[in-house]
Amino acid sequence: MKILYPWLKEFVDLAVPPAELGARLSLAGLPLDSLEETTAGPVLDFEVTNNRPDCLGHYGVAREAAALFRLPLKPLVPLLKESSEKASKLIRVEIESPDLCARYTARIIHGVTVQPSPLWLRERLTAIGQSSINNVVDIANYVMFELGQPMHAFDLGRIAENRIIVRRARPSEKLRTIDGIERVLRKDACVIADAASARAIGGVMGGAYSEINFDTRDILLESAWFDPISVRRTAKELGLRTEASFRFERGADLQMVELASRRTAQLIKDLAGGQVLRGVVDVFPAPKKAAEIEFTRREWLRVMGADVPDAEVEAILAALGFEPKRSRSRGAGPEDATWKCKQPSWRRDVKREIDLVEEVARLYGYDKFPPRLPPARLPATRLPHAQAEDRLRERLIALGYQEIVSITLVDPELDDLFRLDGVQPALLSNPLAQDASRMRTNGVLSMVQALEWNINHAQQDLRLFEIGKRYELRDGGAFEAPILTLGATGLARVKSLHDNERPFDFADLRGNLDALGDLAGSWNCHAGGPSWLAAGRAATVALNHAPSEAVGNAGQLARDTMERFKLRQPVYVTELQLLPLLAAIGTTQAARRFESWPRFPAVERDFSLTLPDGAAFGAVADAVRTLGIAEITRIDPMDMFRSASIGEGRYSLLLRITFQSAEATLTEAQLSEFSDRIVGALETKFGASLRSR
Repeated sequence: MKILYPWLKEFVDLAVPPAELGARLSLAGLPLDSLEETTAGPVLDFEVTNNRPDCLGHYGVAREAAALFRLPLKPLVPLLKESSEKASKLIRVEIESPDLCARYTARIIHGVTVQPSPLWLRERLTAIGQSSINNVVDIANYVMFELGQPMHAFDLGRIAENRIIVRRARPSEKLRTIDGIERVLRKDACVIADAASARAIGGVMGGAYSEINFDTRDILLESAWFDPISVRRTAKELGLRTEASFRFERGADLQMVELASRRTAQLIKDLAGGQVLRGVVDVFPAPKKAAEIEFTRREWLRVMGADVPDAEVEAILAALGFEPKRSRSRGAGPEDATWKCKQPSWRRDVKREIDLVEEVARLYGYDKFPPRLPPARLPATRLPHAQAEDRLRERLIALGYQEIVSITLVDPELDDLFRLDGVQPALLSNPLAQDASRMRTNGVLSMVQALEWNINHAQQDLRLFEIGKRYELRDGGAFEAPILTLGATGLARVKSLHDNERPFDFADLRGNLDALGDLAGSWNCHAGGPSWLAAGRAATVALNHAPSEAVGNAGQLARDTMERFKLRQPVYVTELQLLPLLAAIGTTQAARRFESWPRFPAVERDFSLTLPDGAAFGAVADAVRTLGIAEITRIDPMDMFRSASIGEGRYSLLLRITFQSAEATLTEAQLSEFSDRIVGALETKFGASLRSR
């Protein structure tokens, strides 16, 4: 919100320079974005939060400044001279939809002269970023930026039967707005109509047919209050955000409606001439009584931990419009002081006692309170599996992965690419956009989109992970499950003086999974996976202690999936259920015991085997472990190849097994016995044989 400093000083006698005013208001909750000099004077641009529509006008900011510096706020009392003719005889107002328009006022001004605005008015509007149109429209805009109340002026001669009807738009009703565009109105949009058709979109923009032009002589001046939700929906659907809708969306001041109308009529009479007809047609179906809020010193001391003088409390609350009245009880001490306050119409956000505490504290000055830690009612405790999650993060970072946090709202069409069968998605009832209308049913989509974004921004070598959640509906209720998602692409090893570059491949992904599996007691992986993974480069992952219960999938993205995201390099992803993984990590860590380093040397033996194609290394290693040879400490695959000399349907695997005993140095006889048992078991189970050459 841009505030012109000389304009602000018309309402409060400020003696501080603009920079100091901006700094003080920033500390009081109205942050200053910028300060610039213009021909009309210094302009302060404040960032106004959604709950403070009262500061979307110079008078509202002046009220804040007056309360901050304990200065009087000049009352705004327009001196309006009216003719003897009554406005109610020339215009009728009907509100058919009071839920969309709580109040509507109409004034009539006869015999105006529409012409360019005077220089001072043009300069002020230009300083705050507004273009000058003509004196009548400029005055309506001027008062909007002065009081925060949007208004609209109609050419009275173009209002059929001199009737204003506030109603909902009819199905497929159209209106050409003042920007020259014909718009189809949503069925629940609030429109300002006459006896013939719609003439304006309530709270958003006026229509071209009844707009003010240089031939206009008689004016109908509208000042009204429109429902914030209705205005926001209409403006969003039409893609039409205006200064008026910006204010109505946040909740305009219901009691400012008539005062702003009077102020505008006064300025039009002064700058455009004419006669203002007596009275105002004010349709106000359901006036609301100001709510009462209690402010107590006990609550103040509980929250702030330090006292503040009664005079300061009363001065601040009075300056902000809360009309504090201290209630006195017989026998009550100073700590029992209580003030009864009324909620002003421009502060709809202040509803509870804690809100009043915040108002007093921010204007009294947070720097005046001693720093202290709030009392903790319960001791802080870590969540279950927190230590296991820390270990998991440490291992992933050690493997070269970087953590990301992604948005869980996704495009349903893309989410369906990775959604597992039987998973019922959770849809948003009021999404901000179609491509963010579903809670994700998996973490793969978010990971692929993160990889895609980075690749498109020249980041080719990536290893990312996310610890997040997926969402679905189960038995009619919401369900969320923690997940771990990995994503990798690009090079596994960059080129150096000693090594050539090497791309990341499925074997690297399996190696990373094995490193994570070491934390959880190892994995049990089976070939295959969902359709979005490439055949032959996909695996279903299960924990070793429950091999039949899959906890996730890992592999390379299938070609058609990569084409959907326009990916031009292989991408590898993994999604794992987090809770079973963390539980397994915790169990594995709890079962570990310290063992001293063996004092006796380890011995390695290589077994050059020929195996049938269906015999995987994992199965071979499991067969060796089931022999129960306690001296086996490692089983590693060292080499694999195929050739015609080996035979069709078979391949060669070089297996390296490390033996070590904690009791004594192993003898050749023991090693020979172990080797014979291993070879015999592999011959029996797989039809393996030792290569002779």
